[in-house]
Amino acid sequence: MIPFIHAHATHPDWRMALALVAAQVDAQRAAQARATEAAGRPFTLGFVYFSDHYTAHADALLDDLRSRWPGVQWVGSVGVGVAASGVEYIDEPALALMLAALPPETFQVFSGARPLGSTEPFAALVHADPGTPELAELIGELSGRTASGYLFGGLAAGRQGAVHLADAVCRGGLSGVGFTQAVPLLSRVTQGCQPVGPVRRVTAAQRNVVTALDGEPALDCLLADLGVALDDPHAALPKLRATLVGLSDGRSDVLTRPGQFGTDTRVRHLVGLDPAARGIAVADVVEPGMQLAFCARDVQAARRDLVRICSEIREELEPDAGSSTGPGDPLQRVAGALYISCAGRGGPHFGAPSAEMQILQHALGDVPLIGFFAGGEIAHHHLYGYTGVLTVFLEPAAAS
Repeated sequence: MIPFIHAHATHPDWRMALALVAAQVDAQRAAQARATEAAGRPFTLGFVYFSDHYTAHADALLDDLRSRWPGVQWVGSVGVGVAASGVEYIDEPALALMLAALPPETFQVFSGARPLGSTEPFAALVHADPGTPELAELIGELSGRTASGYLFGGLAAGRQGAVHLADAVCRGGLSGVGFTQAVPLLSRVTQGCQPVGPVRRVTAAQRNVVTALDGEPALDCLLADLGVALDDPHAALPKLRATLVGLSDGRSDVLTRPGQFGTDTRVRHLVGLDPAARGIAVADVVEPGMQLAFCARDVQAARRDLVRICSEIREELEPDAGSSTGPGDPLQRVAGALYISCAGRGGPHFGAPSAEMQILQHALGDVPLIGFFAGGEIAHHHLYGYTGVLTVFLEPAAAS
């Protein structure tokens, strides 16, 4: 597998942005051809993410992509922002794309019109419309069609419609690309929230209303963790509005590290209180036996966890203690990478423009990387929120 090529640009006119990107691709392709004969292989798969300033032009954009790079199959999505190695374009007219020369038999682009399965996929990149009915169930079903059960991706996010691409412009449903085991990859989930109380087990719940935690009224547990009382609304309301809920299946641990959520934890909004029943309402279906912890968004915790997942990837790719590479040096075994982050993260959450992507660049080096800011993130067989999903494609020799 030769390194992927990535490019990105911002311009009020999508045609000019794509022309700028194409010029970058041509320059990189020429440099790559001088470096290795293998770089002459034709591109077969393209990833493209574009901000919602271009949503109305999605069909024309896809036509232009096909015209510039014949024979390439395209997958991608609209987002409230797009990203590339070291840079974020949030609420700007911009696009980022990445091209790969993968053997055609190692991947399959899929959508509602082209179901996944003909290539015996091992894992899959997934994009979806957040308005799709029973979306969580569909994600779980799609996971079951892959050999590993592993999905990665995100929900399209845009003010003019949640379109996504799979060799066509898709509106509604799910789409993406499945990869065989011949395309080795590593993927990690990073959380952006800090627990504000202990982990409790749900002992009584009906759909999205939780009435008991560890046998105690759920509302009482919430108020105790926050240190507030309903008879003092001026103090209670700001804390309640900032509080989220971390949910995990009963068989897994919410906290795998002190003060940090594990990767199986899904963060959901607290959407209401029921003082009469002493219950709380959560933006998800909750079942008895699940584990629950109240939490809040936390910049320092998000930074630490983002660095952690990059360190785990570096350690897996460089197991020898004597490795000469360090943070900021590109990982030679990485052909390319995708990063899907929550629309509520990015530089604004991390404290400076492009800060989230700069943390990634510092930790991974200047590897080809693009992504977008989504309305929800997909990893394993779950739908997440306030997270980032990093996936790196490896040289086959690095497969574990």
